[in-house]
Amino acid sequence: MKFAKVPSLLAAVSLACMTLAMAGSATAAPAPAAAPVHNIVLVHGAFVNGAGWKPVYDILVKDGYHVSVAQHPLTAFSDDVTAVKRILAMQDGPTILVGHSYGGAVISDAGTDDHVVGLVYIAAHALDIGETEAANGKLYPNLTKAVKKTADGFLYLDPAFYAADFAADLPKAQAEFEANAQSLTSASVFTTAATSAAWKTKPSWYAVAKADRIINPDLERMYAKRANSHTIEIAGASHAVYESHPKEVAALIEQAAKHALDAK
Repeated sequence: MKFAKVPSLLAAVSLACMTLAMAGSATAAPAPAAAPVHNIVLVHGAFVNGAGWKPVYDILVKDGYHVSVAQHPLTAFSDDVTAVKRILAMQDGPTILVGHSYGGAVISDAGTDDHVVGLVYIAAHALDIGETEAANGKLYPNLTKAVKKTADGFLYLDPAFYAADFAADLPKAQAEFEANAQSLTSASVFTTAATSAAWKTKPSWYAVAKADRIINPDLERMYAKRANSHTIEIAGASHAVYESHPKEVAALIEQAAKHALDAK
């Protein structure tokens, strides 16, 4: 009769071993990936306003993101950074900050904001501290000769050359409308030296527009390589790449939203 309890004892020992094994497996399991970032702020460049982001905006909103479009004044670099930071302050959590063209310089400064967990540059300037767009543009000259200046120091693109130089891959009527609806931009924004470089401390993504005539594609590549950005190149894309290739641009932004917190 004393041996009748042996099977029960063996079962208890077996159960204990299984429990310990399961506990060990649970401890060794990898941590789950961070949840995607929900908030995205889009920042336009010189000569334009935020309306050009609509094709990208529509895709991102359809895919469930909360998207804000900055409408900064283009009157001074500090004014533009302040305007973007005002939008960032309205976000309810981690945010991806996206900049096109001159907007890249703006997000490199505003991107030091605590809300920002990732940066996306779309054919954009990613300045280092002390650099200016004007100086970098001389190192990597662009192909446009269309820049004009008003008597009070604001720049715009000659409408006769806007389509060819800024928006060669947009429908003719759209490019003509944009040429005559430009947001004149203070010349000072191109000669103001950067005082921050958020890409040094935050993960970044970059889209090179391979047919860009406003920013030399090689300058874009330099920025992307220096920042160690996750980079794509879009063949045939003009400077208006965010309008002409919204699917590719939106996909890159969503990649940033999905992986920025993992990359920290």
